[in-house]
Amino acid sequence: MYKEQVDMTRVPRHVAIIMDGNGRWAKALGKERTYGHAEGAQRAIEVMTAAVDLGIEYLTLYTFSTENWNRPEAEVSAIMSLLLKYLEEELFIKRNARFRVIGEIDRLPKPVQDVVRYMEERTKDHTATCMVLALSYSSKWEMTNAVKQIAAKVKDGEMSIDDITDKDIDANLSTSFMPDPDLMIRTGGEQRLSNYLLWQCAYSEFYFTETYWPDFREEDLCKAIVDYQNRQRRFGKTGEQVEDKK
Repeated sequence: MYKEQVDMTRVPRHVAIIMDGNGRWAKALGKERTYGHAEGAQRAIEVMTAAVDLGIEYLTLYTFSTENWNRPEAEVSAIMSLLLKYLEEELFIKRNARFRVIGEIDRLPKPVQDVVRYMEERTKDHTATCMVLALSYSSKWEMTNAVKQIAAKVKDGEMSIDDITDKDIDANLSTSFMPDPDLMIRTGGEQRLSNYLLWQCAYSEFYFTETYWPDFREEDLCKAIVDYQNRQRRFGKTGEQVEDKK
């Protein structure tokens, strides 16, 4: 059991996940893609519960990308309905988890916007895992928006071009409230970031699995964490330098 192997003193602070494979999983079973999304939503709840139990501070799930708006209207509608259903069940409140959203919230259906904002306010003082949903999210959109905000400050004389650092970009990203991901997990067999947290994952550890998201369980999360804990994170230094600091 991988859960028993997890070193609880070295659990990653921030785990980000690309939940891939819902549609392919459903198709393999002869079901509609929406069936896969419904099962995938259940896995998100299970993984959030596991994250709380493991003491993970931040869990960010790539729930709906900007590019996903190009999918068939019926599929998009089904995803939004599922999102609304599970948010209204107030699972975050029951587990003392905080809830945040990153992305173009204004593009979401009004009922979804309303419940998202309500849940963010309702859970802002909770102390367990911060569950972050990337909704209508695009990393290129996010970075473009950050550049615009910095450019506006330069234009207004609040800062000069020469003073701009990577910290200023960090501060103007929608993820400014949390640390960069320590561990990035992608299910479904693909090995790419798909426009997700491109800036933030500069030094993240990547874990790819063939398992489709609807089949991903707590034990799979623990397996990824054990794999992460067996790596040496050097951040540009040598292995010897890292060992000397211990």
